[in-house]
Amino acid sequence: MFTGIVSEVGKVVKIAQRGENRRITIEAASTPKQLGTGHSVSVSGVCLTALDIKAKSFCADLAPETWVRTSFSRMQEGALVNLELPMKADGRFDGHIVQGHVDGVGKVIEFERIVDSDGRDSENWWLHVEIPPEIEKYTVYKGSISIEGISLTVAKLEGNRCTIAIIPHTVELTNLGSLKPGDPVNLEADVIAKYVEKMMKGEPAQSSITVEELVKKGF
Repeated sequence: MFTGIVSEVGKVVKIAQRGENRRITIEAASTPKQLGTGHSVSVSGVCLTALDIKAKSFCADLAPETWVRTSFSRMQEGALVNLELPMKADGRFDGHIVQGHVDGVGKVIEFERIVDSDGRDSENWWLHVEIPPEIEKYTVYKGSISIEGISLTVAKLEGNRCTIAIIPHTVELTNLGSLKPGDPVNLEADVIAKYVEKMMKGEPAQSSITVEELVKKGF
């Protein structure tokens, strides 16, 4: 599990076709030192498995499904990606629950400076993203959403247009500044909203365990 608090930005330095999969090599200053072979790492919101770890780089294999259904479809060598290690069991929970399972891909509409009441450029930014219907239904004003693996708060929601206020710190420590209008971005809805939806529908839990079996076992 992740929290959407990006630890550093890495750079994709190589993309190689290996059979039906693609292997990406990512350079980063500190993340590789904290990884072991087979460990999970969030790369721009996608939970991947770390392989071939060096002092300042690691690799990850992408199945065709992952490549096509995420923002990696725009990825080229030199692309910047957001990196986050899994949350420790005794760690501080700073963002929101992010699983690294992309629910859909949005599109950057605009990344613009916020203009203050005096007509001057603010130090903050508006990020406008077009989100698909399967994400929009879980998105609410002041709610959480993960964009490119970043835990963000919805400032405005107008149909399928989601707007987020971005502070300078977030721009400096993520890949947001490298995105352009039209770029695809990975989206993950708040998992709590999904559970609430299922409970409201009254769908029974899928389990083969019966009450009688639990009683026999002393529960």
